[in-house]
Amino acid sequence: MANNKQFAVIGLGQFGQSVAKTLIDNGCEVLCCDKNITLVNDFASYATDVMQLDVTNDNAMQSVGFENYDCVVIAISDNLEATIMAAMHAIEAGVHTVIAKAKNNHQKMVLEKIGVTRVVMPEIDSGTKLAVNLVHTNILDYLTFSDKFAIAQISARREWWDKNLIENNFRAKHGISIIAIKRGNEYMVSPSPQTLIKQNDILIIIGENNQLKELD
Repeated sequence: MANNKQFAVIGLGQFGQSVAKTLIDNGCEVLCCDKNITLVNDFASYATDVMQLDVTNDNAMQSVGFENYDCVVIAISDNLEATIMAAMHAIEAGVHTVIAKAKNNHQKMVLEKIGVTRVVMPEIDSGTKLAVNLVHTNILDYLTFSDKFAIAQISARREWWDKNLIENNFRAKHGISIIAIKRGNEYMVSPSPQTLIKQNDILIIIGENNQLKELD
């Protein structure tokens, strides 16, 4: 099924290619760009709209027409100056969502200050996620979306089985909210307070990072 949103991905390293391929596989129209002509040529076998682009060249950036895109993903964190210039072009063109890759918290802070919608740090985030899963074996998946809050998937504890959400009183006892329950291959989104927790349920929860980690 086609997606009407227009995307541009700048930077065709491993992360940028992964983003671009996933968007294309989901029916999105994606402009794929990189300064490296070898990467551009290699990726041309996968995408139809690929171009060589030097983000430090103002004329080249203006010719792209960022104003026509709903989202620009900047995946060139090895060069902060280039990332900033690409982000500024997209922001000034009025792109609704600008996402940029950063290598560290310093880069993240700089990019957020210039108005980038969302900054991702794949290496740090994946390392944090792995460490949480190793230390807290009951946490199946973990995604931070701020310095304070996260979403996690956890296996239902024995003491929660055959009790509904009211009886378990998750918010009062653990400071968390249940946003969905996975039962087999089915998801119950925003479950009612009367929903019973079953033995093999997977709970998708939201809460403060420290509170989630205490659920191991």
